[in-house]
Amino acid sequence: MRTFLVAAVSATILFSNTAFSQQLNQNAASIPDYSGVWVHPSWPGFEPPVSGPGPVANRSRLPNGAGNSNRLVGDDANPILKPAAAEVVKRHGEISLRGEGYPTPANQCWPQPVPYIFWTIGVQLLQQPDKVTILYSNPDHEFRQIRLNGSHPVKVAQTWYGDSVGHYEGDTLVVDTVGVKTGRPFAMVDIYGTPYSEALHVVERYRLVDYETAMEGQRRNLTENIPLPFNDSGLFADPDYKGTGLELQFIVDDENVFTIPWSATMTYRRAAGNWPEFVCSENTYWYSGREAMPPRADKPDF
Repeated sequence: MRTFLVAAVSATILFSNTAFSQQLNQNAASIPDYSGVWVHPSWPGFEPPVSGPGPVANRSRLPNGAGNSNRLVGDDANPILKPAAAEVVKRHGEISLRGEGYPTPANQCWPQPVPYIFWTIGVQLLQQPDKVTILYSNPDHEFRQIRLNGSHPVKVAQTWYGDSVGHYEGDTLVVDTVGVKTGRPFAMVDIYGTPYSEALHVVERYRLVDYETAMEGQRRNLTENIPLPFNDSGLFADPDYKGTGLELQFIVDDENVFTIPWSATMTYRRAAGNWPEFVCSENTYWYSGREAMPPRADKPDF
């Protein structure tokens, strides 16, 4: 009898382990593969959404209607902005209209918060069972880590990139971020200086899209942003690749800054060229020729 029970229990365990392994394999097979280098070869802002409230755009336009990257004049009349936030955007625009540059986390070599960091030219997504790591090429090789199938702690400690948790919904990676550090220099959600508060909440959705959808996203992008010179920064969109693109749709909410949640898109294509090397924090000056203000340690951490 004892032998029979042991055999029965062993068979049950074996069956359970086999079923569990099959389930894991099925789950792994359904997870999209985002590997490789993706590029968004334009500057300086986000793509407008297909519909609904969108991000702050540039009031200064080129003759072809696209935003003028030499004059970063954010539209402070965008109805998504509360009055105090609109005033901040207006002040940054006035500096740019004078022909001057203003400091940003990118040109000062500070960690770039979410969603500001989405502008970067090249990205890589490293997928593991318990987390996804996102590498950003510009300007100082930053990275974020997203814990999978977890939840935010009850009390979130503010960090440079916030606390990010994610999960897969079919063919889409969904990332939820809160707790982005406030009280930092150059705290902004976009290149136009739009501020944020401790209430900032960003939801990202990554998915692979077919070639036609990727090209449509790129065409929409060029209504707001300028294409970068061929091979600028070492990365460029592979003109011969007709396969899938990577689409990031994200929603930004901050009840202290915005009147309503707004959304935007970033469409990436398969990259050619080499992952660039940048020297940012070691630079003495930023593009305006002024002294930069990179993070400094006044005393050692140990």
